[in-house]
Amino acid sequence: MPKIVDHDKRKIKIAETTWKVIIRDGLEQASVRKIANAASLSVGALRHYFSTQSELFQFSMKLVADQVKQRIARKNYDGEPLDVMKEIVSELLPVDEDRRIEMEVWLVFSTRTLVDPSLKQLSQTVYKEIRHAATLVIEGLINLQLAKDDLNKELEIERLYALVDGLALHALLHPDQLSIEKMQDTIKYHLESLCNGNG
Repeated sequence: MPKIVDHDKRKIKIAETTWKVIIRDGLEQASVRKIANAASLSVGALRHYFSTQSELFQFSMKLVADQVKQRIARKNYDGEPLDVMKEIVSELLPVDEDRRIEMEVWLVFSTRTLVDPSLKQLSQTVYKEIRHAATLVIEGLINLQLAKDDLNKELEIERLYALVDGLALHALLHPDQLSIEKMQDTIKYHLESLCNGNG
């Protein structure tokens, strides 16, 4: 009886192998042949799933974004409002090994968008989705009447997004300088600074 292959799982496995090759060797060295070897596939078998390197990179980049979204959607947030919001923001930061890998791969792909137009649209879509997460947090503070009366919603959304980006980048480039605890303390401090003190 022929072996039944789950093609969706195989594509995900190839994408995750792509991440590992990129982290180990860099994006420029992540050739289809090298990725196929790492995934224990022939180049022909890999091309059955992804006809071009660009198509493989698009799927691999989208998988990072999808995993973050699914994790946020699956999680049961419970507790004090500020703690819940800190948890939501932490989903976007490299606070454990899985998220560090996701963030590192995303950073590499993001630089690739400067020269690969096929990745640019996906990058813009994910930018909007992450900005939406920042929007939920800021609007949550406002709707729960925790925010200062003079809080500028639009500017605070941008500032929170910029803070997340900056912390993630610093944590990847200088992990010895920015610990997970420091990242989370910084997020907590920032959120508390937006509050009116009545929460």
